Amino acid sequence: MAKEYKAKDITILEGLDAVRMRPGMYIGSTGTRGLHHLVWEIVDNAIDEAANGYANEITVTLKNDGSCEVSDNGRGIPVDIHPQLGVSAVEVVYTQLHAGGKFDDKNYAYSGGLHGVGAAVVNALSEWCQVDVYQDFSHYQIKFASVEDKKTGKIISGHPLAPLAKISNTRKRGSVITFKPDPRVFEDTNFNYDTVRRRIRELAYLNKGVKFVFTDERVKEEGKRRIEYLFEGGLTDFVQYLNHDKNAMGETITFEGENSGVRIRAAIQYTDSYTENIFSFVNNIPTAEGGTHETGFKAAITRVFNDYARKTGVLKDKDNNLSGDDFREGMTAVLAVNVKNPQFEGQTKGRLGNTEVRPAVEAFSAEKLAIYLEDLKHQEAAQMILDKAVKAAKVREAARKARDVARQKNELEAAPLVGKLSSCTGRDAKANELFIVEGDSAGGSAKQGRDRRFQAILPLRGKPLNAEKKRLDQVLANEEIRSMITALGTGIGEDFDISHLKYHKVIILSDADQDGAHIRAILLTFFYRYMRELITNGHVYIGMPPLYKVQKGSEVIYCYDDKELPAAVKKAGKGYTLQRYKGLGEMNPEQLWETTMNPNGRKLMQVMIEDNTEADRMVTVLMGDKVEPRKEYIFQYADFNKKDDFEPVNTEGGK
Repeated sequence: MAKEYKAKDITILEGLDAVRMRPGMYIGSTGTRGLHHLVWEIVDNAIDEAANGYANEITVTLKNDGSCEVSDNGRGIPVDIHPQLGVSAVEVVYTQLHAGGKFDDKNYAYSGGLHGVGAAVVNALSEWCQVDVYQDFSHYQIKFASVEDKKTGKIISGHPLAPLAKISNTRKRGSVITFKPDPRVFEDTNFNYDTVRRRIRELAYLNKGVKFVFTDERVKEEGKRRIEYLFEGGLTDFVQYLNHDKNAMGETITFEGENSGVRIRAAIQYTDSYTENIFSFVNNIPTAEGGTHETGFKAAITRVFNDYARKTGVLKDKDNNLSGDDFREGMTAVLAVNVKNPQFEGQTKGRLGNTEVRPAVEAFSAEKLAIYLEDLKHQEAAQMILDKAVKAAKVREAARKARDVARQKNELEAAPLVGKLSSCTGRDAKANELFIVEGDSAGGSAKQGRDRRFQAILPLRGKPLNAEKKRLDQVLANEEIRSMITALGTGIGEDFDISHLKYHKVIILSDADQDGAHIRAILLTFFYRYMRELITNGHVYIGMPPLYKVQKGSEVIYCYDDKELPAAVKKAGKGYTLQRYKGLGEMNPEQLWETTMNPNGRKLMQVMIEDNTEADRMVTVLMGDKVEPRKEYIFQYADFNKKDDFEPVNTEGGK
């Protein structure tokens, strides 16, 4: 009999209860990314004051008690009584969703947090939150807490402990927000030093002339405890920082201005590398997935440089235009736009959707680039860009022919993968997994131990090419890389189409030694440079085979790192045997399935990009041509006394 469904069954979430019930809708997750999203929401509000000319200093402090303090020297949040709700505007902003001063152009011409939920969401997901406002020679304060209702046991989110009150007189101005994330909501409430520091440095580049101060009271080392960032060069400094470990070619091209209500800033510098790197931002918010602003920017580059190539005779009437990829090879660019009413995909703001932004950015960028190219003092730099693009076009054409030949060969006889890929029988790409396995020996065990219904195995018979050091045609000439491309089915570069992905989990499975780590690095570099959406969409994982097997009689305990070993030995007691696995090939098929491939017990590490600009720099430093930056990085960060460098997270769905 069907259960009755009546009006009384409809749940109404009041105030901030909705945020507490479904935090992922507002901050993406309750993991480390969601935790740091709280910081960015408050920092965004401070930057909005600076971007609109009301503040020039922002301070972020991570405190010993686990809280975070964000302060600015702007106007301060309004403290007067809201005419409709009868409480202070500060209380409204921190307790009401979709309440703020950013829904018109009167107070903020440009703003990052247009949803009006940032401050209230931070309050809702905090154990406590304190707001101090300094304005009109007065210091005001209000405190909030997420408290438990003694009658119902329910958590009341972001409850004001008392109305806003004047504390003292002061000459100070601005706002100070201090909050402590609630451990009842988040998996881990410890802020990561490097994550916060890198983002603050990035914001300092994007907001030239604004001083950012980052302090971490938990750090004892004086040089790291307090850091100031102030970049008068703005985006120019940013691009030069990104290219620090590359061989730059020519000066930095910069332009800024406004068109059709959109503020546009850009900096471009070429290097001798073979990949493009465009980092785009909207109202200081990274748009890792691009959007209409990036599309307009790319279109302008393609059109202007093709026109210039024809004008200078590099392209003849009979020649086809060069592609945008040709002109963007080796280009590092930062594009920052400010939009009055940006439409982002979701609260985490990954892609800009405003259709009016593309023509505004394209027209303005085309005009400024044309002026730059026409200037006689830039002729040498312009010619260098054209020469590089022509070479890139020749390589691209050679690579296209190679791809066409491989594709035709594959269609006719499936030759590239015979004897290599052991595909699965299932046809549901969302359920299917591809294990990229190091070596024939481990590949043989994996093929025998897998569940062939949804697990495919691709053994690597040699090290793939380091894609960071080679041109596209050289990358495609590598047999191991061609096998991966064919197996995944997406194509690469300009042909990449993630809708054709045959396996929604791509799992790198290599030995836990130096060679295995190198193979992981090479594969991740290739995916990052030519199939980045695989990573950004969460399809790439690293398999975590055990390091030890502790056995006593029929009882077996597998240890996945050195930290687990003492507890396993203690549990086993006297008379145990210990096996240290030197490689995957030492495991028989049953052991490999049980420890590393069985979804019900294995450990996987999902590969994600938290900071796109920093990820690019790390790939350049660790996998690029220059040796010195790599040596500097290793000596600065490697702990040679440490037995293991990472700790896996358990497991399915975990990151």
